[in-house]
Amino acid sequence: MARRDVLLGITQAETTKPDRQATAGYATRGASRSMLSSIGELAAQAAKAERLVEGETVVDLDPSLIDSSFVSDRMEGDDEAFGELVAAIRERGQDSPILVRPHPTNNGRYQIVFGHRRARVAKQLGKPVRAVVKELHDRDHVVAQGQENSARANLSFIERAVFAQNLADLGHDRETIQSALAIDAPMLTRMLSVTKRIPNAIIHAIGAAKGIGRDRWLDLTLLIEKPSNLMKAKELVDTEEFKSAATDDRFNILFNFLKTSRKPKKGAGASANAKSWSLAGKSVCVTTKDTGKAFTVALKAKDASRFGAYLSENLEQLYRAFRELEKKQTGD
Repeated sequence: MARRDVLLGITQAETTKPDRQATAGYATRGASRSMLSSIGELAAQAAKAERLVEGETVVDLDPSLIDSSFVSDRMEGDDEAFGELVAAIRERGQDSPILVRPHPTNNGRYQIVFGHRRARVAKQLGKPVRAVVKELHDRDHVVAQGQENSARANLSFIERAVFAQNLADLGHDRETIQSALAIDAPMLTRMLSVTKRIPNAIIHAIGAAKGIGRDRWLDLTLLIEKPSNLMKAKELVDTEEFKSAATDDRFNILFNFLKTSRKPKKGAGASANAKSWSLAGKSVCVTTKDTGKAFTVALKAKDASRFGAYLSENLEQLYRAFRELEKKQTGD
């Protein structure tokens, strides 16, 4: 009966006011009205996830017995924020427990539902991790993980999109994914459109990009869909200069590079059809260019002006001779 009450805490709507609020985070940049309206829902659902550990027995677990969740919700750690968390837990201990479930396949081990960073800190400090252990099915696991972590960690748009894609790849239905992320169907479609159109390797090369919102990622998909741009992007993200930049800067470097890449000017390939030679011991230097639609002749040297004038005066005669020659060659 107790387990049923736990699941009700995840899957049924709360009527009480949540005791915490989520921050708008990435949604304040480029997010739709529907995404903004979901912030209240996200706060309520994150509070429900946290209440899974309230009033429950907290135990000390050996971090070496705890495995990560079967689906990742983070892309790149914030070293500065993690360092602050290490200092805080070292100074005053672990304020709130993490949530784990008995590992579904490895007896005697546990799997994190949420609280990955706190578990990592405990392991780094050589301390046991304070945790609540609950039996949860996969669906309830990912819903609780997504709701709690989305609010607590203030995940970026692309982290949430990758989390959604990971859940989809694992076979979870759209309703479950929407519940885990507290988003509507159109927003989920936009998220998956980004992760399906930008190669995973490029997304992870950029990283979490917490300052980059939905609209900018959608703009990047339009740029990267061009085959020539995709090859350029793969080459750029593999450079040391790109790798050494901060994650937001990596996005901007790639975006600006692809946006400013110019197509060759029309007729630029005609330079391969350019020819140059000299006449009468370099008295006249001749350069011709053939673009298919235009043929230009340039003359340069001491006799260029007089020879050019002569050609101009005799163009009519030269053209008639050209046409007569063509008729003889074609038999017309």
